[in-house]
Amino acid sequence: MKKALLTFCASVFALGLSAQSDVYMTREITPESLVKIYEVLGRPATGKVAVKISTGEPGGHNFLQPGLIKELVNKVKGTIVECNTAYTGKRYSTDDHLKACADHGFTAIAPIDIMDAKGEIKIPVQDTTHLKYDIVGATLPDYDFMIDLSHFKGHAMGGFGGALKNLSIGVASGNGKTYIHSAGKTEDKETIWRNIADQDDFLESMAAAAQGVATHFGDRILYINVMNNMSIDCDCNGHPANPEIKDIGILASLDPVALDKACVDLIYKIKPEEGNDPRSLIERIEQKHGIHTVEHAEKIGLGTTEYRLVSIDK
Repeated sequence: MKKALLTFCASVFALGLSAQSDVYMTREITPESLVKIYEVLGRPATGKVAVKISTGEPGGHNFLQPGLIKELVNKVKGTIVECNTAYTGKRYSTDDHLKACADHGFTAIAPIDIMDAKGEIKIPVQDTTHLKYDIVGATLPDYDFMIDLSHFKGHAMGGFGGALKNLSIGVASGNGKTYIHSAGKTEDKETIWRNIADQDDFLESMAAAAQGVATHFGDRILYINVMNNMSIDCDCNGHPANPEIKDIGILASLDPVALDKACVDLIYKIKPEEGNDPRSLIERIEQKHGIHTVEHAEKIGLGTTEYRLVSIDK
């Protein structure tokens, strides 16, 4: 028993993790509280800062609003970064994507960088179970720091989307998205729908890609999930289902695995009632085995599912 305990502790130390990760939370969803929870993390964004959000497929309306994120983005002198989609839509080309950014109000608050507008690059992954590398927008190395600012919600393919999805699919180029969705079978976004991988292979590929980006930034990255306007559908859906759950708050951590796990746990803790019913979202998560992304991310050493939820509200 003593030997096993020592082995576990050594493994935790090797991964750079503690037995638990702190996940901070506020029930207030305001520009001021978003800045406050960023500051509580104690990791100032310095240098050229990328703020990774989903700019939202035109027609949708649940994405994080410019008025909510403006104060934080301006505080860190950030650039809003995105990549083009692999599915044909109104963010498939750079020109259309920039128009969507303008129409949704993002160009009015900060510079915008569609990172794969001028190409893509490959970065290493530590878990090569399915992927040999991660394919990301060519300008990713231009940034010294990343804020992974995610809208937590459901997702038609991943079950849910949070910090891990935003870091993997979100940072990947159009071809990179295809590479992840196909679990390494193809890099050609024109063939994405003919090469969708087995579900768990896809989820494991998301975890691996997320780890690749996290490792690229090292201790120059942090993670924030906003739990509002939570539909069963992602912001990549131009016609999402209406939210059935009341807004919960903003959560943040230096550990994306703990952060996403805490958000999922909060959904499961909701007692269904009129106007606040989590059952559709839970069904979506379970149908797509969404928690497996978190489980695999922990397995490969990206973070831990053991966390301490810390309220920053008075």
